[in-house]
Order: sequence, then C-alpha cells, then structure tokens
Amino acid sequence: MSMYGRDPWGGPLEIAADSATDDERSRNLQDYDRAALSRPLDETQQSWLLGPGEQKKKKYVDLGCVIVSRKIFLWTVGTILAAGFLAGFITLIVKTVPRHHHRPPPPDNYTLALNKALMFFNAQRSGKLPKHNNVSWRGNSCLNDGKSDSSTLFKDLTGGYYDAGDAIKFNFPQSFAMTMLSWSVIEYSAKYEAAGELNHVKDVIKWGTDYFLKTFNHTADSIDRIVAQVGKGDTSGDSTEPNDHYCWMRPEDIDYERPVTECQSCSDLAAEMAAALASASIVFKDNKAYSQKLVHGAKTLFKFSRDQRGRYSVGTEAATFYNSTSYWDEYVWGATWLYYATGNNSYLQLATTPGLAKHAGAFWGGPFYGVLSWENKLAGAQVLLSRFRLFLSPGYPYEETLRTFHNQTSIFMCSFLPYYNSFNRTRGGMIQLNHGGPQPLQYVVNAAFLATVFSDYMKAADTPGWYCGPHFYSVDVLREFAQTQMNYILGKNPRKMSYVVGFGNHYPKHVHHRGASIPKNKVKYNCKGGWKWRDTSKPNPNTIVGAMVAGPDKHDGFHDVRSNYNYTEPTLAGNAGLVAALVALSGDTSVGIDKNTMFSAVPPMFPTPPPPPAPWRP
Repeated sequence: MSMYGRDPWGGPLEIAADSATDDERSRNLQDYDRAALSRPLDETQQSWLLGPGEQKKKKYVDLGCVIVSRKIFLWTVGTILAAGFLAGFITLIVKTVPRHHHRPPPPDNYTLALNKALMFFNAQRSGKLPKHNNVSWRGNSCLNDGKSDSSTLFKDLTGGYYDAGDAIKFNFPQSFAMTMLSWSVIEYSAKYEAAGELNHVKDVIKWGTDYFLKTFNHTADSIDRIVAQVGKGDTSGDSTEPNDHYCWMRPEDIDYERPVTECQSCSDLAAEMAAALASASIVFKDNKAYSQKLVHGAKTLFKFSRDQRGRYSVGTEAATFYNSTSYWDEYVWGATWLYYATGNNSYLQLATTPGLAKHAGAFWGGPFYGVLSWENKLAGAQVLLSRFRLFLSPGYPYEETLRTFHNQTSIFMCSFLPYYNSFNRTRGGMIQLNHGGPQPLQYVVNAAFLATVFSDYMKAADTPGWYCGPHFYSVDVLREFAQTQMNYILGKNPRKMSYVVGFGNHYPKHVHHRGASIPKNKVKYNCKGGWKWRDTSKPNPNTIVGAMVAGPDKHDGFHDVRSNYNYTEPTLAGNAGLVAALVALSGDTSVGIDKNTMFSAVPPMFPTPPPPPAPWRP
C-alpha cells in the first residue's frame, strides 16, 4: 500500500511499502533532492537552508520612504561624515589662530573736544551731586537755597547750575543754555550716540529742567511770579557785604546768605524758560510723564510771559550782568519751540505774526543782525522756522512770513562768509561778531552751530546751496566757515592755544573760577581767605575740564590771568554753544540731522487755501 503527499520542496512525495530496500530508498531520496534544488528558492526558503552566518548580503537599503542602493547609501553617509570632519577641523583652526582686528579710526578733534566740553556742566552743578558726577574736586553745595530767604515763596531752590566762575544762578542765560543743548540733541542724537555722550547730555539737560520746575508753580495753569536769580553779585559802592562776587570761596564752603530774586513782569525770562522746557520735552518724549510735565510748565510760563509784559532785568542787578533789551525775540523763539512741542497752531500763528517779527527786529538789520546769543534769539528762531518751511511747506497763511524768515536766514548766513564785510576778522581768522568787544567766543560758537545746522537742513532738503546776491554758494562753504572758527578755538590760532581747558597741550591754566582755583584740602577758606588763591600767579590746582574761556581780544591777544574775566572766565551759555557746534561737526560727515523728531508732535500739514479774489466789477 502506498500514500501520496505534497513534498514541501515542491515535488511529489511517495511513501512506498516496506518492500523497497534501504539502498533503493536512499537513491530515490537523492533524486528527489536534486529535483527540488534544481528549482529557484525564494529568500524565505533560502533562510531555512542557510545558517545565520551564511545569509546573503542585501544589495538595497530600505529607508522607509525610499529604497536605495546599498553602495550609494554607504558613499553618501561617508561623504557627509568626511565633510563634517573637514568643516570641524577648519573651524577649529579658525578659532585657534589669532586674528588681527582692524582698529576703528581715532575720534576726530571735534568728538574729543565734545567729550570734554560736556564735563564743564558737571563742574557747574549746584545742590546735592549725583554719584556719577565725575569731578573729584566738587561736592554738595548751597543746600539751603530758598530756605535761607524768608521773603520768597519758593523754599526749595537747590540744584541747577552756577553761571560762570561765581556761584550765582541766573535763570536767563541758564535757560538759554539748556535750550541750545536740547536743540543740538534733537538734531544730532545719532552723533551724540556715536560719541558715547547721549545719556550724558540728557542728564545735563534734565539737571537744568528739574531746577526750572522748582522756580515757579509748574502744576498751575496761571502764575503771577517766577524766580529770576539765586545769589547776589553787586559790589558797587565799595560794598564789603559778603556775596558771590565779593567773596572768593568754594561753593561747598559758602556760609553767607543767598537772596532770591523774583519777578512779576518778566516776559523775556518767562518765554526763554518756556523755550527751555518745550525743547527739552522733545528730547524726553520717550518719557511720556516727564515730557508732559515739561510741556505743561512751558505753556504756563509762556502764558505768564504774554500776560505780564516787561523786561526781567529792569531795576535789578541782573541789568549789570545779563541785561535784556527786548522780549519780542523771546516771543518768536518761545512760540516756535512750543509749536514744535505741542503741535498747537496758535503758537505757530503767533511766531509768524508780522507785527511780532517787526518788533523783534526781523526787518531792519543792525550791527548785530544774525548774531545768536543769550540776549537775542531772533537768528535762532529764523533758522528754526526756515527748517519748518524747507521740510513741511505749510503754505498759506504762514508762507509769507516763513519765506521772509528763510530769506533773512540766507542773508545772515552770507554775512558769515569771508567774502563779505558785515563782520571783521582778526588776523588769525576769528570772526568778530561782537565787533571787537570782549568775550567773543560765545558768539562765534553759536554762529558755527547755526551755519552747520542750516547747511545740514539744505542737504536734507536736497538743496545744493543758496544765493548771496548774484553769487551761488555750496552748502559746503557754510561747513567750512564753521570748521575754520572751531579750529581757531581748538588751537589753530596765532598763539597756538586751545581755548577749551584740557584739550590739547596748551590751554589756559589760570581760569577765572572759584572752585577750580581753590584746592580741595579739607581747609575751609572764608570770604576773604580765598583771595590769596584768586590773586596767586600759580596755575589753578584743579583743572576745570571742557570749560571754554571768554577768549582773545580783537588782535588775537590773550592774557592767561585769573583776575581778568574778559579773557579767562567760562560761562554756561558759551559752553552750550560750544557743545552744539562740536556735535554738529563731529563724526561721520554723511550723518546729518534727524529730520523727523523735531516734528513728532506736529500734525500733518494741509495748507489752507487762500481766500477767493474779490468779485469782478465792471
């Protein structure tokens, strides 16, 4: 009996009866094996026959989403690893090999002088000084200002700045100084940043504006008085009463009474203080609360200046030191700054009122036409309003007055040029804007600033130059004028002397300044005890870095003598103009003004159409 089944190798399987011999069965099985193996086996079947070490290598690699050749896969992985190793090796070499850095070019002279000029304000601070004041020979001083005068309503008048070589705080020139500094920051904040002085100059401005807010009721909408001065300097009639001029003392040692002078009709002072607060509000526009406080104070002061007409110096000792001859220029100046700070058209209307400009002297010239100073701000206002016309072109009803101001600005810019004889020059090249009078440098630096900023306005407006009569001049001519004058101040003059203390190797050593001339040696010198330091021929023991002295005479002569303030005394107003001119000329010449920050509060201009013509009548 036999049984047939299915051979697992694919062939028939026959199970025969036991009658077949063992040899026959063996031969039959070999035949079956050959027959089975002659057919191709799939991979599963091969794995049954081959041992673990005999399995066939795969030619392809399954990556899940794609099947690739094993050889290509190995080449790819190897290439990636080799490239990674090479990149790492190169990086290691680059990191370990020392590199030669290209040093930035050294700061120009204007930047170096700027760093020093701002330090003068640190040396002039009154009150409790901040830790970072960085003037080793100065300390807290006059902490009882206001308290010691029972007649004043203002009991905290600490802070602010001493005016010059004395310890009097005159608000009129001090507020002009803060306005000039703010103007320079608004125009040239990028240059201040590049010089590393932006935060410093803002601190200087805020020290001044914080003090101004103490000198009137800044929270009120209407006021009836403001502080004009702290301290006294009258020595007329051979008076021996201890005061800030009779005594020669360090401010830290002052023990005499310091009276407070208030005024109730002082349009010029109030409008100038309004300009200082309004311009500073633009500088601090990112500090919204403080900026709004400054704007409110500026509005209050300007309203007071319009309501209570009068000159602040009438009948006061200020007439001897900082006499004001008019308040009309402060009206134009203050109204312009308030317009820029608020965008309120009523201020623009006032600033461009022809009658106001006429009273300010805008149409009649004169020997000091175009000369910007603490006393007359008309030239500054004209430049500011020319800026408005160049960039925003407001049109009617402002265009006529703005065009006049712009033309007048062009005219006095011409007067600065050496081709015209409006002003004489010394043999060394200094322009005599005060016609040979003493203390000339304060006027020179202001003119250098105006010339530079106006040339930058024209550049920003794509205006290549301007006409002086039939002659056309490039904007570069104005910058060259400013550079020539500033170079004179920094040492390019017949005496080879820098008139900025601490700049260069040859500068005044006998500066007319109480704090700088008396050593800080723990000895308190009384009112007359300090006279020996005033009268000594020895150099000052303390260097008042950055102070610009009054300057040379009309013959380029200079006497480095402490007792002659017309040569050696520095002032706040003078140094503010110095800082403004230096920053305008400093650094990269391709970096101009900031066109937009000045107008940050000004609404979009939509010119009002002029009134229709009168109806035609036959």
